[in-house]
Amino acid sequence: MKISILDDYFDTLRTLPCFAKLAPYEVTIWNDHAQNIDILADRLRDTEVLVLIRERTKIQAPLLERLPKLKLISQRSVYPHIDIEACTRHGVIVSSSQHPGTPSYAAAELTWALVLAAVRQLPQQVAALKDGTWQVGVGSTLRGKTLGVYGYGRIGSVVAGYGRAFGMNVSVLAREASLARAREDGYSGTRSREVFFSECDVVSLHMRLVDATRGIVKAGDLRRMKPSALLVNTSRAGLIETGALVEALESGHPGMAAVDVYEEEPVLDASDPLLAMPNVVCTPHIGYVTRDEYELQFGEIFDQIVSYAMGSPTNVVNPRVLERVTPR
Repeated sequence: MKISILDDYFDTLRTLPCFAKLAPYEVTIWNDHAQNIDILADRLRDTEVLVLIRERTKIQAPLLERLPKLKLISQRSVYPHIDIEACTRHGVIVSSSQHPGTPSYAAAELTWALVLAAVRQLPQQVAALKDGTWQVGVGSTLRGKTLGVYGYGRIGSVVAGYGRAFGMNVSVLAREASLARAREDGYSGTRSREVFFSECDVVSLHMRLVDATRGIVKAGDLRRMKPSALLVNTSRAGLIETGALVEALESGHPGMAAVDVYEEEPVLDASDPLLAMPNVVCTPHIGYVTRDEYELQFGEIFDQIVSYAMGSPTNVVNPRVLERVTPR
């Protein structure tokens, strides 16, 4: 069975203990990023099983039409980058564990690292010291401030706990069911967007990107934020209305941002407006990029491949395809 793995930038997967699960199979790993259909079609022409690292590569109908040998896509979490209907038409099983009840602690930890980096001006202070300057500016403390968590799911609830540990007041904006859970955990909840964005000192976004949440944060929401406030996004750039964050930062409301996600990835253009702003801390979508998180995620992804090879696919998100597929 021929397996291809895309976008393993640092050739990390073969160094993980869980990689041993693929020992019986022929595995090809691509370390660069390609989205060109001709390139992908050539690379994957003999592939039976395709492993994706989150949403790094889009798998759409024009590509699937050129991969007649492809039978399984194995990945983890959400799949807005995959044309599920096209996969079903072409007889491609999509296995994607939704890891219920298991938050990405790596993403939550990076969120908090970005909060601290922004409010204490760490990138600027480090760069200045390396350039021979002793101290540039004065940061802010978090204790006694208000952390706003927009979306109280697996990661949002962990971030709320970090805020509490740092002595912050935590306010949650979410759907009614999520608000009820937040209140049970001892946090204040609100359904008022106006109050939430205007009163919070730090706003952190923690929602999945689906049709209902795309552009859910509007330019008007950002304009309500204090000039001293920080907007943090380690979830998905599409949660914010296109172009609204740059415009808001230029107007001074909010005064700062820390982002790990972008409208188009990877970001290879150093002139990207967010990268040029001194009041923005930017990281290259590394929320889930730790060895520990990789071992957890790819252990599940490789288990899905083993189950498929044994004739019993698991975590299938397009079950109708099983009516058309002959078990191995």
